Amino acid sequence: MNPPAMLDYVVAAAAVLQLPLDAARAQRVSEILMRTAAIASSLDAIALAPEHELAEIFRPAPFPAVDPASDSAIVKGTRT
Repeated sequence: MNPPAMLDYVVAAAAVLQLPLDAARAQRVSEILMRTAAIASSLDAIALAPEHELAEIFRPAPFPAVDPASDSAIVKGTRT
């Protein structure tokens, strides 16, 4: 995205989110977003295999079998 288009995007996004954004701040946000997009693009260009990924794949924790507030077991919505 070119700088004028990025600035238009920042101004439009701020308006949709009802964020107060003066012209100077919009310009700074646009420049930072352009820099961030360039970094992301360069990282996205690197071919990595799944085994090169350092972060573990997200797995949600299992639903707790015990209510921590009362230390009683929860069985199908009832406490025992």
